Amino acid sequence: MPNKTAVQGTIKGSESEQFKHMEMLLNITHTIAAMDTIDEVLHALVGLTTMEIKAERGTIFLNDSHTGELYSRVAQGDVQREIRLLNTSGIAGWVFHADEGRIIADAYKDEHFNRDIDEQTGFVTRNILCAPIRTVKGEVIGVAQMLNKKKGRFTKNDLSLLESMTTQAAITLQNAQLVDQAKKNHNKELEFLDLVTNVISELDLTVLLQRVMKEATRMLNAERSTLFLNDEKTSELWSQVGMGIELTKIRFPNHMGIAGQVFTSGETMNIPHAYADLNFNPSFDKQTGFFTRSILCVPVINKQGKLIGVTQVLNKQGGPFTDEDESRLRAFTAQISIALENAKLFDDVQKMQNYNDSMLESMSNGVITFDEDGAIVTCNTPALQMLKVDEVDIVGHQAETFFVDDNAWIWGELKRLNDSEEPYLAMDAQVYIQAGSMFANLTFVHLLDQDQQRLGKMMMIEDISSEKRMRSTLSKHMDPTIANSLLDESEDILGGSETIATILFSDIRGFTTITEELGALGTVNLLNEYFTLMVDCIREEGGMLDKFIGDAIMAAFGVPLKHGDDEDRAVRVAINMMKVLTQWNVERAADGKPPVHIGIGLNSDHVITGNIGSPTRMDYTMIGDGVNLAARLESACKYYKAQILISDNTYRSLSGTYKIRPVDLVVVKGKTQPVEIYEVLDHHSEQSFPNLMDTVNYFSEGLRYYRAGSWSKAIDMFEKALLKHPADGLSQMYIERCRRLAETPPEGEWNGVWTMTSK
Repeated sequence: MPNKTAVQGTIKGSESEQFKHMEMLLNITHTIAAMDTIDEVLHALVGLTTMEIKAERGTIFLNDSHTGELYSRVAQGDVQREIRLLNTSGIAGWVFHADEGRIIADAYKDEHFNRDIDEQTGFVTRNILCAPIRTVKGEVIGVAQMLNKKKGRFTKNDLSLLESMTTQAAITLQNAQLVDQAKKNHNKELEFLDLVTNVISELDLTVLLQRVMKEATRMLNAERSTLFLNDEKTSELWSQVGMGIELTKIRFPNHMGIAGQVFTSGETMNIPHAYADLNFNPSFDKQTGFFTRSILCVPVINKQGKLIGVTQVLNKQGGPFTDEDESRLRAFTAQISIALENAKLFDDVQKMQNYNDSMLESMSNGVITFDEDGAIVTCNTPALQMLKVDEVDIVGHQAETFFVDDNAWIWGELKRLNDSEEPYLAMDAQVYIQAGSMFANLTFVHLLDQDQQRLGKMMMIEDISSEKRMRSTLSKHMDPTIANSLLDESEDILGGSETIATILFSDIRGFTTITEELGALGTVNLLNEYFTLMVDCIREEGGMLDKFIGDAIMAAFGVPLKHGDDEDRAVRVAINMMKVLTQWNVERAADGKPPVHIGIGLNSDHVITGNIGSPTRMDYTMIGDGVNLAARLESACKYYKAQILISDNTYRSLSGTYKIRPVDLVVVKGKTQPVEIYEVLDHHSEQSFPNLMDTVNYFSEGLRYYRAGSWSKAIDMFEKALLKHPADGLSQMYIERCRRLAETPPEGEWNGVWTMTSK
């Protein structure tokens, strides 16, 4: 039978242990309740539990529900280092999910033990005590892990004590964890606001894109990020920056790939495994050697609700992108979309300013702008050259102090503009410069904003000095390069001279009828298009356009610059004009428009050339009988049913080989001497002139009989020509002429000369 005194002693000892146990738990509660931060709570709880359990080391791990990780804070000097591991790994992860404490007598024999940490630190783990941290409601919020019992091994009493201690501290831990998370969130929001404020203050689009990508990459702890903007003109997504890769321009259709799908749908895509997604295109990875693991892509929407691009972030470090990452990136892009719109607008303004500056510099006229107070704001290069000044000598100065003495009238005209809404022109004004004076036309206008409010004034200077006038005149007629070359060689080349040139005249057939059908606007459009095509043909061969006479064109070859083969150039131009016209008529027919037909006359002869006109209006032109004959030949095309007629002068000077047939020996109106004329046929195709050579041969034989006065034989040859080409109007004309001559023979000796009575 037990000793009564011994039993009483045991009971008292048990009560004493319970009292000490309760006192220890109350001490834990009082100790950690007074602490403000999670770091202090963890440090204190680790110290208390390690001491009470008599272990060498201890760690408290709390669960991060957002990342699925267990984390703890370790003090290293003045810095708190955070340790994180997946809440499914190791002994701690096993206990967390099992919700049951574990005593590991031999750590290295347990399958859940991860010995990598021992190998890294040099610490040797012998045994482990690990218990879940539960709240009073039974929710597991972490684990407590003790390593290496100082004496002996961990017991069930140790496990029970550890569970009691962690349960006692669970509420404080949970509250501290919530407070810590709230502080983190608050700090993140402050950091986010600072970040957004810092980014949206940038107006340079390129710099803004770089900063956005840098901050997005840092904010989400990612490897790379790219902001793609939509180009509405090309329907492409483009970017010129990329974090983690070299600065480059990327463009692709705005419906392709992950970015394209997000842009077209307007929906965020969070892809944890890129290569498992059918929308992912791995070609870029293959080109760069980069390996894409995870993708977060969100649309960028402006304040009007319009999609303007997408932001794509790659490879979250430590795992896939979370819902919080999505929210933060969406909020970030919503804020920076305003900055993007402003930067794009600023970029457009800069481009427009650069365009305007380039336009001013490329102008041949001088341009000076003034603000409303009369200060000179800009002066383009031509104006500087005209006024013989440097930019620093004029820009920034007051007009009143710059335009003085003999030029003071310019300041007066600028002041006068204040009282006038309409621009006005000062013609033939003399402007005094350092090297003397110049004559110019000055135009004064107001500069207005989009609301028609005055911003300042502008003065345009058109130099009308003799050299300027000659260059301008010549450039209307020939390639400007040739004109400048001529003027550089001779200052008086336009003074007037007699020379040999080949003159080309062309005219539209039935133009009056065409104008009646098309009306005024249609006629102008037709002529503009027609003249453009024909003038290009003339300039390709170095010809000079002299003038337009209604629907007619007058051009010359051999003036003012000779080439040695000007007659051939003129013939080639006539042939090419007909070919271009044929192709243009095909296009007009396809549009339901009537065809345009022309006649061309060429003559080579002496002409008088020169710059003719008044001091304010001059034209470089040609006059003389040689010019008149070319005009007569163009008109004769109608009579001879031909398209290109050339004189004997031109024919005998040709060095090339062409398809040409003699047409007639004729005295044109206003002349007394007969002229041999020829028809050029090289522009014809087999469709427009079938059996051309056979037709020409029969016609030439008929013409020989005609000139010999053998009317019947001539008719027979012309009829054979018509059998080869029934539409040969020239053969038909000669048949009718021969029949008239047979009925009414010519008086006197027949010499084959035909006299035209009309132009």
